[in-house]
Amino acid sequence: MNRNISRNSAEDDSKKLKVEEAPPSRVLHIRKLPNEASETEVIALGLPFGKVTNILTLKGKNQAFLEMGTEEAAITMVNYYTTVTPHIRNVPVFIQYSNHKELKTDAGNQRTQAVLQAVSAVQSGGSPSSDVQEALAATSSPVLRIIIDNMFYPVTLDVLQQIFSKFGTVMKIITFTKNNQFQALLQFSDPVNAQQAKLALDGQNIYNSCCTLRIDFSKLVNLNVKYNNDKSRDYTRPELPAGDGQPSIDPTVAAAFSKDSNSLLGKIPGALNPLSAAAAAAAAAGRVALAGQTGSSGVLLVSNLNEEVSNTRVYGDVQRVKILYNKKDSALIQMSDANQAQLAMSHLNGQKMYGKIIRVTLSKHQTVALPRDGLDDQGLTKDYANSPLHRFKKPGSKNFQNIFPPSATLHLSNIPQDVTEDDLRLLFSNAGGTVKAFKFFQDRKMALIQMSTVEEAIQALIDLHNYNMGGNQHLRVSFSKSTI
Repeated sequence: MNRNISRNSAEDDSKKLKVEEAPPSRVLHIRKLPNEASETEVIALGLPFGKVTNILTLKGKNQAFLEMGTEEAAITMVNYYTTVTPHIRNVPVFIQYSNHKELKTDAGNQRTQAVLQAVSAVQSGGSPSSDVQEALAATSSPVLRIIIDNMFYPVTLDVLQQIFSKFGTVMKIITFTKNNQFQALLQFSDPVNAQQAKLALDGQNIYNSCCTLRIDFSKLVNLNVKYNNDKSRDYTRPELPAGDGQPSIDPTVAAAFSKDSNSLLGKIPGALNPLSAAAAAAAAAGRVALAGQTGSSGVLLVSNLNEEVSNTRVYGDVQRVKILYNKKDSALIQMSDANQAQLAMSHLNGQKMYGKIIRVTLSKHQTVALPRDGLDDQGLTKDYANSPLHRFKKPGSKNFQNIFPPSATLHLSNIPQDVTEDDLRLLFSNAGGTVKAFKFFQDRKMALIQMSTVEEAIQALIDLHNYNMGGNQHLRVSFSKSTI
């Protein structure tokens, strides 16, 4: 009996009401597709499970047949989608085994063959042939629209550039927030690169279990970028101004990007399977100093502290701190997890604190030990596990979205209604700095305050975060990405 499938037999097959389930086959029958579903999106359902070798779509019936490279891959795919309903364009679709063992499609369907060849090239790490590139270029835009779901850690323009440049030359990026979601428009030099990036990255997590990429093609075919700053970038025009009130690009980072758009990617440990938090944080901080740092310790070694004002409060959820007995300008600091340790390291290493440039590295220690009972360590070890000051205890907290590198501008919140601008200016001036600018938010419960230097802002945050403003209202202080 012929178990191959042609278009006519596929249409007959789709009409039959299957009373009993078909036995396993490498050909899968997909039903209830949305009208606008593309072949690429159907193929994407199979990509995580193995090689996709053929596809047949029945547009008028909202159905498709997908042929996997092996029966084992098809079984894995069906088993997975039995427990996790697959979606295309937010519409649930249904997958089952076909009665047929092989797809026989029209060899003249160049579009289908081009998509399959492109997928094969992406899966094997190669590049599609020139005729495939031409076929794909005619059907897609070089501009991708990217939405970040589950954004527990900061995702910046530089992070996106490093991830997407693996698939081709990234020419322009514009980032923005819409409907309370971080989004971006990213333009490749070639539509084929956009197609490859979408196939490989849509649905992937940037960090473990969060910051999920949702990628579609934009209707735009060219982006108009006016400024090079932390919200938009035209890599083909490094001479563009930063724009009013926007941080400009670090010159060393700009030089590295213009020299080789792929040069930074290879230096990032673990990109993108998944991209390590340290790498992304380094990009967010405008540094790429983490080459080779792949440790998973949650303990930091901080050195070159000012001994006279050594303070055990640092950036993030600190569990324990031990100032070293024989080297009191150094301390071991245990964070709540390895990701937070790497974020703190990337943001704070090289910053000036109390007049000295501090050094922050990952420690070989996995934990900071408490002194044995009855042993006096002169108060050098502190346990903060039950501290009420932790900002990131709650999974999915909005605080994860507001982790920024040290800056001269601080974000203040939980301000009592009777506290005035003059009160806050005086408070921050007394912390040892000069207040350059101040701005209340509309509800006056939050404000921005700008110190004259980043060092002054760091000192003010250490001294005044959780400051009692009266009536048991404690001031919340964090670094801001905005300027006044």
